[in-house]
This record gives sequence, C-alpha cells and structure tokens, in this order.
Amino acid sequence: MTVAIRCGRLLDVESGQVDEDRILQVDDDGRVTAVGGRDDGLPDAATVVDLTGLTVLPGLIDTHTHLIGDVQTAGVPSTTTSAAQDVLIGVRHARQTIEAGFTTVRDLGPFRAFLDCALRDAIVAGDVVGPRMQCAGAFITAPWGGGDVVGLAHDIQLPDELRFGVVRSVDEVRERVRRLLIGGVDLIKCIGTGAVLTRGGVPGAPELSEAEIRAAVEEARWYDAFVAVHAHAAEGAKRAIRAGVRSVEHGSYLDDEAIAMLADTGTFFSVDLYDGEWALEHGAAEGWPAETMRKLDESMVGAEAVVRAAVDAGVRIVFGTDSGVYPHGLNAKQFAWYVRCGMTPFAAIRTATVVAAECLGWADRVGSLRPGRFADLVAVDGDPLEDITVLESPIVVAKGGRIVLDRRPGLAA
Repeated sequence: MTVAIRCGRLLDVESGQVDEDRILQVDDDGRVTAVGGRDDGLPDAATVVDLTGLTVLPGLIDTHTHLIGDVQTAGVPSTTTSAAQDVLIGVRHARQTIEAGFTTVRDLGPFRAFLDCALRDAIVAGDVVGPRMQCAGAFITAPWGGGDVVGLAHDIQLPDELRFGVVRSVDEVRERVRRLLIGGVDLIKCIGTGAVLTRGGVPGAPELSEAEIRAAVEEARWYDAFVAVHAHAAEGAKRAIRAGVRSVEHGSYLDDEAIAMLADTGTFFSVDLYDGEWALEHGAAEGWPAETMRKLDESMVGAEAVVRAAVDAGVRIVFGTDSGVYPHGLNAKQFAWYVRCGMTPFAAIRTATVVAAECLGWADRVGSLRPGRFADLVAVDGDPLEDITVLESPIVVAKGGRIVLDRRPGLAA
C-alpha cells in the first residue's frame, strides 16, 4: 500500500534547506520513492498521513545505546535478573527509544552475550516495536576490565555468557570476534580503557593493547564489520585510531594529539554528555557508590572541554548517548549539550542523521529522506534549527512509513 506523507515543513539534513508543503511518497517496502510538492498530486489510492503544521526530519540515530536490562551501578550488572528478564526489560526500552524519535540505534553490548541480537531479531520479525538495531553482542575486554562483571566475591564463578568477551591474548581476540560475528552480531565493541561505571576501574588506564585492538579490526574486516572502541583517555584512543577502528566512544580525557588524530584519520567520535548530567543529579539518590560519583564528576568536566575542542578541530562527531546510564527515552536531551559545546543546531542534527548513518555504514538506508531510504521520520512542533529542544518532544514518529507514535490532537498511533 502506497503512503503519502504531507509535511508542513521538511528539513533536508544534507543541505540545511527547509521546504514548505512537501509530500513524501512511500512504497510497500517502507522506502521513500519520491519527494514532491503539493501540486505534484498523489498516487492513486494512497493512504495520506497529514503532518501539515509540523516540521519533519529523518528518524534520529543513537550510535551508543544499551537497551538490554538495566544498568545497576548500585549493584553488579546482570546478576540479579535472568536472561529472560533482561530481554523483556529491553522490549520496554526499545519502545521508549523509538517513541523518543530514535528509529535506528547501534547497541554496544549487553553483559549477557547475544541478548541484544534476540531483541533485534524480534523487532525485525514484527513481534516487538523498536528501532532498527546494529548489535555488538558482548564486550571484548581484558579480564577484570571495563567490560567484565566485577564487584562480586572472588570465589563466585560466573556463567560463560556473562564473560563471553573476556580475552587474554591476540589469538583469543581473533577467536572471540569470529564467534561473535558468526553468531550474528553486526559489529564489534572493544573496551580499550577502564570505565567510569565499573567498580575499581580507572577510566584513564589502557586495558587492551594496540595489537589486540588491531586483531579485532583485522578479523572483523573479513566479515565486512566495523569495530567501536570504548576509550576515555588519550592513550587508549590513540591505540584504537592507529589500529583502524570505526569509532572511538566517550573520549572524556582526550588530549590535543588524540583529537588531531581523530580529525586527520576521519575516525568517528561518539561522545556522550547528557548521561553524565543525569547521573550526577540522580546517582547518589539511586545509591551509586561514592567512587562512581567521583569518576562521573571528573569525566564530565573533561568531556565538555574535549567536545568543544573536537568541534573546533572538525572531528566527525556522531550522536551517542550511552543510554541505560540515564532512563531510556531521554536521548534527545543530548542535542542541547552539543549546541552548548559549540555546534550549530543544524550540525547537531546531522550528528544524529547523515553523519551517524555513515558511521554505521547505512547511509543507503537511513539518515535522510532521499528516495531509496526508509521512510523513518520524526515530526516536531516548531523549528529545531531555532530551538533544538523541540526534538525532545516529538509529535509523530514513523518507521518505514508506519506511525509508531502519534500525539496529534484527537489521534493515536
């Protein structure tokens, strides 16, 4: 069934142009076939979706999410819930995420291996409402590193699925990357440095060697897959960049050399800020350890300065929020942080559309509303180029031309 979507204003995220009274034509596969004006007419028997009075832009992309389970920084992740519970919690998070306007996500690992892939597959099958997902399946991490489950008594033995990505050598990295990719993941996530939320972890300390990260990149390349590396500090990021990764995550303590390397190589930089704001405001009341709160405070000061420098240097920043640290569905609150750090509203929107789509290798399907792309869109009341915060309150969200959220007066999805 052909769908015709009437847009009051349509934002072209490639040119920055806003066109009035545009019509998106969508085919049975949920892809845009044409973008025309009101005078161009409508296909016969088309179902019309009326978004006049609203500003329409492509569905947003979050390149760093954790939809599975709940982040439990007051306890030990994934040790108080079953695998089934974690996935069912993820079902709720998936709906909250797409209803926030994020129709595509890059989900960078649960602690229990492959649970994110199960959620992705349920969404593809139509059993669950949620965004398009790329899944990492698990963390490639050093023993007791930022992606390991720590904080339990030393004589407690964890099941293999909770330590699937723990590696001790280059050969183990290659073997584990193969198992993940053959098992159905879309990309590889490596933990290059310590983590803020891991008990005892030092965010500035490198954990995987450059040789280990390079082995992950080389192995993933055989499967046409990318590698993302968690790296808070400069040395971990430099190892990752030299190894040829697709993106560096977080980067709270990058120095000028690391920022220059990101810019020179075109490595994507997925940097989160809103999660730190939320955690500093609510973490203590949630029972988060004092050590975690201290690291959050220190990392937020560093991250804001790093983002400002990265913007000035022309680094390819992509929108990534580390969702799960904050309540799911608040992803768009990060846009205001990007603007605060020196981006124009248009540049901030591009981080979550065309630039993010390129990072994912999905520029041929998401990130814009050009013909051939999926009709994933978000409609807002107002002009996000004047007030970026209107993206925090979408009126309509559609995926493949099908409405999944509808807050128009008198209507419901």
